[in-house]
Amino acid sequence: MSKNQPNKNRAYQEYVDTKVPKPSLLHGCLWAFFVGGTICTIGQVFHRIIENHYQYSHLDVSNIVTLILVSIGALLTGLGVYDIIGRRAGAGSLIPITGFANSIVAPAMEFKTEGYILGVAAKMFSLAGPVLVYGVGSSVIIGILYYIFK
Repeated sequence: MSKNQPNKNRAYQEYVDTKVPKPSLLHGCLWAFFVGGTICTIGQVFHRIIENHYQYSHLDVSNIVTLILVSIGALLTGLGVYDIIGRRAGAGSLIPITGFANSIVAPAMEFKTEGYILGVAAKMFSLAGPVLVYGVGSSVIIGILYYIFK
């Protein structure tokens, strides 16, 4: 590698930066709001239907709807539809629980050619693993603080 290589890389990156279209912040925020709101609205519709037609507690219905939304997110990821939604909506597709399903299924599908053990099982939580670790860790800390200051 020559001494001029970092300069060439920097010049190329500056060239690329001038050619890549800049996304509209307002447009992106509106799409994220619309798609995230639509996903949450679909979840609320499921919640109301199940709560009105079956004799489950509110907590049980919430768990059932979470399971339904995670299943739909995993199915749409498997079909390649969730990637299209994610490109269009950005964070609007990541924040609802369906984004969690996508973060588990997408790496599993990507590495399935490496086998079920070293591919799917090993890589399935590569993206969602840190989310789980920090989520559980922060909930434990908040629980301890709640217990102390209650």
